[in-house]
Amino acid sequence: MERNFYWVNIANVPQWYITTPVPASGGAFDEPWMFGEGHALPDPGPIKARVRNPGQKRTLVFAGVERTPIGSEAVANIFKMHAPNDAQLFPITIEGESERHFIINVTKTVDCIDEAKCREVQHYAEDDPFPEYAGEYRWIYGLRIDPSKTEGAHALRPTRFKTAFIVSEEIKAALEQVGNMGVSFESVTGPQRTP
Repeated sequence: MERNFYWVNIANVPQWYITTPVPASGGAFDEPWMFGEGHALPDPGPIKARVRNPGQKRTLVFAGVERTPIGSEAVANIFKMHAPNDAQLFPITIEGESERHFIINVTKTVDCIDEAKCREVQHYAEDDPFPEYAGEYRWIYGLRIDPSKTEGAHALRPTRFKTAFIVSEEIKAALEQVGNMGVSFESVTGPQRTP
């Protein structure tokens, strides 16, 4: 039986905007996008963030322009239970909040994109001003992955398109039980839907 996977995206709901995470001791991380790169990180030590716009508090959001996934303790427990080998959980203090929150750093990067089934694939050109992205995807519309190539992961980022934060159907169902999320789930398996 084919496993189903979903791309976790910012939902079109009133959001709780959290700033880019920074070291609690002050300053900024040298690589503020590191929590979206799809690899394990050394313990960054105490981390903090501010609420830029109170909006509506959510149990799972993306913080800052780097889209760092931040979840409540209930959300973190789902990743701890279903994806212990696919994600690291780093505690983060959110200014003015007493509840515990965690950065969800997906550590599994898998070459699983099914390019033939994607609606539209855009590559970085060879003469692109960012040569470090050569060979990677600029953007993918109607993303589709091959579930047989996910290496048993329940949370992953596709190789060459790490923007996509992908979770299994099991994690999606558990997150929906928690509810009140600032994210939506777009299917990335099965037949392509027409736009």
